[in-house]
Amino acid sequence: MKFTKMHGIGNDYVYVNCFEEKVRNPARVARRVSSRHYGIGADGLILITPSKKADVGMRIFNTDGSEAEMCGNGIRCVARYAYEHGLVSRKRMTVETRAGIKTLDIKTDGSRVNSVRVNMGTPGLLRKQIPMKSINKDAARGNTRVIDEPFDVDGGDNKELRITCVSMGNPHCVIFLDKLKGFPVEKYGSFIERHRAFPERVNVHFVEVLGRDEVRVKTWERGSGLTLACGTGASAVCVAGVLNKKTSRKILAHLPGGDLTLEWSRGGDVFMTGPAEEVFTGEWPG
Repeated sequence: MKFTKMHGIGNDYVYVNCFEEKVRNPARVARRVSSRHYGIGADGLILITPSKKADVGMRIFNTDGSEAEMCGNGIRCVARYAYEHGLVSRKRMTVETRAGIKTLDIKTDGSRVNSVRVNMGTPGLLRKQIPMKSINKDAARGNTRVIDEPFDVDGGDNKELRITCVSMGNPHCVIFLDKLKGFPVEKYGSFIERHRAFPERVNVHFVEVLGRDEVRVKTWERGSGLTLACGTGASAVCVAGVLNKKTSRKILAHLPGGDLTLEWSRGGDVFMTGPAEEVFTGEWPG
């Protein structure tokens, strides 16, 4: 199996061009190639596929083999690969995902892609869209929003966090903190990801607001754990900042792997702009 290793601000995946290759058991392959010690090393596997509805399609598999609906950093890499490897010749392209068809605009320097702007679509804000279950009789029903809602965390310290939930085609839980440094992201992220309130599990983002136009984010990604960046998550953070009146509609998000620019437009769609990098190519023996 020929592959290309790519990353979007450190969120790295193994990419396979399925116009030329066949991957018969992608969940199994994802688990094997993702291993940092015994495989190629990645946050997962992304298949670039033919599509009857868009220029190309993409399927995303996490390190545990579970299939995700959408990946913001991954889709930028798909766009760069498709353009530079001749699958798509236009600088505006469409990509079919499990979260719907996304439109992307690429910026180039000659034949090389510098950055990609993605229309991430309209966020889902209702409890039933996340999805998030009501976990007690006093909890709001599915047709309400989850904004700054208290959430008890059973970590042995009876800690209460306040959560805001957003769907960007996949589920996100955003938690604003006074200080991010020193906060046990792994402890609370892993607990919240698999909490019974989230039947499809959830991506968890811990955020420190640096100003009206700037935030710092750390992410516990569903199915992958701590990651250097999450594009759909950064988009959800942008939306959550507006809903909580903490940030403006356009922000710069600092993630451990680099920076993304996000904007929740007045028209309702969220736009994400960032880089996509090719690291190396190779062959996996299977």
